[in-house]
Amino acid sequence: GSPLNVSVSDHDRPDSLLLSWDEPQGGAEGYLLTLSLLGSGTLLQNGSAGPNTTSFWFHGLTPGTRYEIEVTATLACMDTTSQTITAQTSPSAVRNLSLSSGGSSASLRAAWAHGHGRRDGYRLALWHSDSQALVRNVSLLPSVSTFLFDGLLAGSEYALKVSTLAGSSQASTSIHQWTAPSIPTQLRLSPGSSTSLVASWADAAGAAWLHLELRNLLTQKVSTTLSARRGLTSYTFQHLHPGTQYWLGLSAMAGSHTVVGPNATAWTYPLSPGNVTLSRAEEQNSLQARWSIPGGQRDFYLVTLREGEDSVPTRNISVGGDNDHVTFHGLSPGQQYSVQVVVVAGPYRASAHSTAAWTEPQAPSGVSLSSQGSPHSLLASWEEAMGEGYLLTLSLAERPVKNNSLLRGVTSFTYEGLHPGTLYTFEVSTVAGPYTSSPRCISNWTYPLPPEQLTLSNGGHSTSLQASWRAASSGSTGYTGTLRETKSQVQVRNVTVGSDWTNVTLENLVPGRQYTLEMAAVAGPYRSPVRSATDWTYPLAPAGVTLTNTRRPMGLSAFWDRAAGDVDQFHLQLYSKGHAAQRNTSVGPNTHNFTFLGLSPGTQYFLKVTVLAGPYRSSSHFATEWTYPLSLANVSVRPGRKPQELHVSWVESGGGRDHLVQLSVAESLSIIRNVSVPRGVSQLDLEGLVPGSRYRVEIISQAGPHRISSQTAIGHTVPLPPRSLSASPVSMAWALAVHWETAPGHRDGYLLSILEEGSSAPPRTLEAGKDSTNVTVPQLEPGTCYLVGIWAVAGPYRSLPENITGCTVPAAPTNLSLTNPGSSSELYTSWNKPPGRRDHYRITLYSLSTQGRIQVQTLSADALNCTWTHLEAGSKFAVQVTAVKGSLEASSINITQWTYPLAPVNLTLGSPAASVLVVSWAAVGRGAEGFVVDVGDAASGAPVGHTELGGDARSHILRSLSPGTRYSVAVRARAGPFHASTANLTHCTRECDALLA
Repeated sequence: GSPLNVSVSDHDRPDSLLLSWDEPQGGAEGYLLTLSLLGSGTLLQNGSAGPNTTSFWFHGLTPGTRYEIEVTATLACMDTTSQTITAQTSPSAVRNLSLSSGGSSASLRAAWAHGHGRRDGYRLALWHSDSQALVRNVSLLPSVSTFLFDGLLAGSEYALKVSTLAGSSQASTSIHQWTAPSIPTQLRLSPGSSTSLVASWADAAGAAWLHLELRNLLTQKVSTTLSARRGLTSYTFQHLHPGTQYWLGLSAMAGSHTVVGPNATAWTYPLSPGNVTLSRAEEQNSLQARWSIPGGQRDFYLVTLREGEDSVPTRNISVGGDNDHVTFHGLSPGQQYSVQVVVVAGPYRASAHSTAAWTEPQAPSGVSLSSQGSPHSLLASWEEAMGEGYLLTLSLAERPVKNNSLLRGVTSFTYEGLHPGTLYTFEVSTVAGPYTSSPRCISNWTYPLPPEQLTLSNGGHSTSLQASWRAASSGSTGYTGTLRETKSQVQVRNVTVGSDWTNVTLENLVPGRQYTLEMAAVAGPYRSPVRSATDWTYPLAPAGVTLTNTRRPMGLSAFWDRAAGDVDQFHLQLYSKGHAAQRNTSVGPNTHNFTFLGLSPGTQYFLKVTVLAGPYRSSSHFATEWTYPLSLANVSVRPGRKPQELHVSWVESGGGRDHLVQLSVAESLSIIRNVSVPRGVSQLDLEGLVPGSRYRVEIISQAGPHRISSQTAIGHTVPLPPRSLSASPVSMAWALAVHWETAPGHRDGYLLSILEEGSSAPPRTLEAGKDSTNVTVPQLEPGTCYLVGIWAVAGPYRSLPENITGCTVPAAPTNLSLTNPGSSSELYTSWNKPPGRRDHYRITLYSLSTQGRIQVQTLSADALNCTWTHLEAGSKFAVQVTAVKGSLEASSINITQWTYPLAPVNLTLGSPAASVLVVSWAAVGRGAEGFVVDVGDAASGAPVGHTELGGDARSHILRSLSPGTRYSVAVRARAGPFHASTANLTHCTRECDALLA
């Protein structure tokens, strides 16, 4: 009967099996099912199922057990068909699975109760929960019910999966558990600041969480609690009370495990007291220290009083933490003190210092002030007093004129640079810090002196002199003096002024004359020695100064009028701003004109006439005039740095104020540009011109009102190079077509240069008209690259070159041949070398039989042949050779040829009827262009028939043959002119049917 295709499954029920089968062809009348333990043959259960039933359940089976099941189908006509299969129930999962650390930080013990039924073994898989990494994968015997996982990470959660194995089935149970945490070590608690403590510890990786509790030991209250994840090794507790002792406890946690760790204590730093001051107390020689109580806690204050600049400790006082001042009595007068207040909290201290404070000083005694006969100094002295130093004041008429501060230890001071004949008052006080004692006072006089720095000056005036002096003594009563003419000693004036006078003006004097003044100071009944001074009145400047051109290029004449008063001589100064040298000459007091010769042409001169009287000079206003200029020499015009520029240069030959450069178009003579150039400049760049144009330049020299022109110079601007230069090959002409665009401006024409690539021969040159935009360069080598340069030409100048490289079309190969060397898979190609150059050859072989390109070869420029191999037999091919130069190509004509065909195989002959032979054969490869069937008489060898067939023919029927005759048959494969034949095969035609009957 047909197979039942029995299959079995348990649907995740370890005590049941579900059988399914296919109903046999033609149906079944019923089914009988038996189940027995595999290998025992003992029947455990049986069952039956009616027709059209295709499944059956077995229940109450033992999990994990292998069974043998037979299904028998009752067919029609009492026939039966059976199929026996084996099946296994799924195992039961373990019961009461547990995973415990037992207080261990490195191991977990797994335990379980066996499930009902049988099993092959257990597989235990342990994962690290955080990383999801598989830690252990263990296989155990079926009797094992515990296992210890060791070498685990402390304080980590693990997941265990226990799988019961039975055959290919398994049942799994999972559980999670933590290892016990490890206790961190090296707990330290240290102050970070007055309001923070820094806790640090080591070996913290063995706990999932750390619990920190910080407690204020003064109040016994918990200040901060913190739970931190694994990996934290330090923490800073902020916002604490300064100067307070704290206790820190540390616990490690992992899952449900908690382990109490170490603890530590530490103090926060106390705060320094603020605003520490030391000031005078109400009692004499007493000082009081005060401060602001800082925040936080402290044990007490330690107050130290220090004396002198060296801050030597003299008193120490301890006061309670709530005090804010202390008073020191019985201190030395005029002494410096400072105080240090230290806050003490546990092992830590915080201090602050006050600024220095002083006790009040006492004034010095034994004060004296003596002049010692000096008009400019007084000596003050006193006895030593306790304090920081002394304050000295010297007063004049109750107005302080000098203040001095001296350090302690000095008991005298000399005042220098005092006014002679003056009454001074001296005061001295003792200074100690901000305190100054009451002063001791004494007075005395300095000796008088004669007037000092007596001067007599005209102040630029021609009829007056001013006398001035420095006061000889603030105690003098006045000054007296006499004015005389120095040369004749005639007394002119008597002068008497008060003591507050320091100058006097003497008027109505003669200009340019020398005078002498004698002065003395008077103080009470005393008169100082005489002092004298001398000076001239200022001379009057000359008037009517003129400078005129003498009509000679190198001469100028000066004229002036005579001045009033005394004159020693006239000094003439002639100079030009453009020349470093100047003319100086002096003439007598009676001379009133002078002529200067040998001057520079085209130069502006300035004349100044000066009157000399003693050491004084009085000068006229400047008179000015120009000498005639000379024309410029060596004027040249050449192109500038740009095509739109001309560079003009010249040589100055005769001075001048400036030059006027006039530019005109050479053909029209109309001036298009006037440029003024200062003297000293010998070149000029004219910009904004038309490139390639001819210009005329003339330079006019100017000197004041005088002008003179230079010779005219002609110059060209450089033309602009042509733009958009291109060089393209002329197809099959072995020439280059050069094109360009006309640039702005003018030009006389174009010059072209053609240089062959890699050649040392001189380049070819061509000329083109100024309106040309293209030219064809003929007679070039085929397949050759040329460097084409082009210049625009204007006069003697060329533009910058424009260069481009162009290549001619290569010559095509000639005399191409494609020959068959007698092979069915090879063809040989050859050609003649064409003229010119090329980069390489590209040879393309086309299959005309398959209408596709089958091979391409790239050969060097010197190659003349190539061989094609591995071709298809009996196929027609065409070849083309292309010469390649860059992107340019030239191809030969196409040549065709055939490969030899392969002879047919498996030739067979048959005679299905009299006078008929059936010929059949098989083609090799893709076959041939056609087949030829040759038939001959086997006995005589005479040909009987010749039939040509197409390439698709694989058989042929020869008719009208002679019955009962043996024929010789051969089949040839034909490809173009080539043939390949089978060996001759003979066969007899059948006898006539009548004869056979």
